[in-house]
Amino acid sequence: MKILIVNNSQIPAIKYGGTERVIWWLGKELSRLADQITYLVSAGSSCPFARVLVYDPGLDLNKQVPDDIDVVHFNYQVNGFTKKPYIITVHGNPGYGEQLDKNSVFVSGNHASRHGAIAFVHHGLDPDDYLKPDLSQKRLHMHFLAKAAWRVKNVKAAIDMASQSNNKLVVLGGSRLNLKMGFRFTPNLNVRFKGMVNNEQKASVMQQSKALLFPVLWHEPFGIAIIESLYYGCPVFATPYASLPELVSSEVGLLSDDKLMLVKGLREVNQFNNRFCHDYVMDNFSLQKMAN
Repeated sequence: MKILIVNNSQIPAIKYGGTERVIWWLGKELSRLADQITYLVSAGSSCPFARVLVYDPGLDLNKQVPDDIDVVHFNYQVNGFTKKPYIITVHGNPGYGEQLDKNSVFVSGNHASRHGAIAFVHHGLDPDDYLKPDLSQKRLHMHFLAKAAWRVKNVKAAIDMASQSNNKLVVLGGSRLNLKMGFRFTPNLNVRFKGMVNNEQKASVMQQSKALLFPVLWHEPFGIAIIESLYYGCPVFATPYASLPELVSSEVGLLSDDKLMLVKGLREVNQFNNRFCHDYVMDNFSLQKMAN
């Protein structure tokens, strides 16, 4: 089958870029399965396993899709596309009142149900994009992985949880901390902010992390940070909102909207098995499973 994957951004993702990572992984695996993959993406993109065409936001999409394509996979909402059969993966939370195309597919069961749909595909992780986990390494700290300045990701609660459980915290993600979120970030705090990191830097932190702290305050559609962390053997301590109960079983983490309960769990983090966390991801959130 000749598949066109469309997104209005560059590939590959170097640091941040959840959607970019997913469409890269998906195209790579579909190509391995003998599908012919073409990307229609922003200028500056490149790919060793697929043809790359440059997306022009000012031009009708019907004119940009090659005639030889069998099906189109959009990764954002489009209007007026009629040339070929298509689906649209919804990666984020649409705005209030936004009309979604009837061919929309979501990234978790909760994500779909909140929009009156049933079609969803969980993301799957490509281990080739990451350093091989060393699950025997000594665990020295905990980590937070999200846009730190984005209030709904709730880095403040993660800092509180680490502090109250007597743990160091490494904050990964974003270009800054939002100092308007009700806390003072000073060099005296037992917190290191690393900002945007590449895969090797991320792996270096997670290899030595006891757990991912993920106390989000919104309806998380999926959360690639969760499966990345589990891949490195890190259990997940998070709020139980939206997709989280689908992703985090009691064997690989603790979900609660009670911060004190999460802190109590962090003090007993050694009850979780790093190898089991890793195997859980490979069994349930693999690239092959997503592509199939």
